[in-house]
Amino acid sequence: MTELHLRQPAPSPAPTAAAMGRALAGGLIMAVALGVGNGLGPVLADATGASGLAARLIAAALVTVVAVPFVLRSTHPRTIGFGSPGASLRAFLTGVGVTAAAAALVLGAGTAVGLLVWQQLDLVTLVGFLVTNAAVAFLLEALPEETTLRGYTWTSLRRRFGPALAALGTTAVFLLVPGTSTLVTFGIARLAGEESGHIGIAPEGQHPVDYLILLTVFSLTLIAARAAVSHAQLWAAIGTHLTVLTVNRIMLQGEDRDAGVTVEQASGNAVLLVPLYLVVVAIAFLACRRVTRRHTPGESACSPTE
Repeated sequence: MTELHLRQPAPSPAPTAAAMGRALAGGLIMAVALGVGNGLGPVLADATGASGLAARLIAAALVTVVAVPFVLRSTHPRTIGFGSPGASLRAFLTGVGVTAAAAALVLGAGTAVGLLVWQQLDLVTLVGFLVTNAAVAFLLEALPEETTLRGYTWTSLRRRFGPALAALGTTAVFLLVPGTSTLVTFGIARLAGEESGHIGIAPEGQHPVDYLILLTVFSLTLIAARAAVSHAQLWAAIGTHLTVLTVNRIMLQGEDRDAGVTVEQASGNAVLLVPLYLVVVAIAFLACRRVTRRHTPGESACSPTE
């Protein structure tokens, strides 16, 4: 008797409305988490008598505690780009290394032509800043933002659309997060009897259009990082995110943040070095992706289910 073998049909893509709903949910989770951290963090710090680094860590930890478990209850970690410890470390170091090299290249060129002047270097203070900044930035921004946005939002859109539309959609959701989070912060602060703070799509004192353009370039760079490796892709984006925050804070706010170095911008055009080095990072990751795919035939470096 001949046995009939039937090929199982390929799983159908997620409905458009459902994919878009999950994508927006990723942004909403991040906005709420950020609002909770910024609004409730100072309240908890005051209640526990924490100050300085401890207070910042309380606020940062709140963001991660709200955002990351919520996403991981909804989907498997590997589905959104997490991986094994070894693959995660390699991807993270790839993100850090590529970003740091591109930043050093562009900012070094800016220094050579006189756009930047580096002063008052204190290595001990700089090392301390790198450690403390990494701890706060990882919990406050890099881990929760990548989990919710380049993880959950990206994967939801990528399952329904092509990579270009998924990248644009993820970026659009990313642009909604800062303004939405200020509304959450405002509400929590009012309930707690604290100062309500600034409401807006950009941080106080920054031009909204310039800020949104920079966020767009940043988001596309992070998506390029995610696509550059074949395993534990989200950790490449996390490494990139953390490195960008560190470089920008040293270059733009070194003196204010007591980073151990002061960087004087000799020209108003010096600020353009930031989006420039982000573009260089994105190009480097796209090149890395081509190499990765060439060495892993039949395997897509940006598969959302890997």
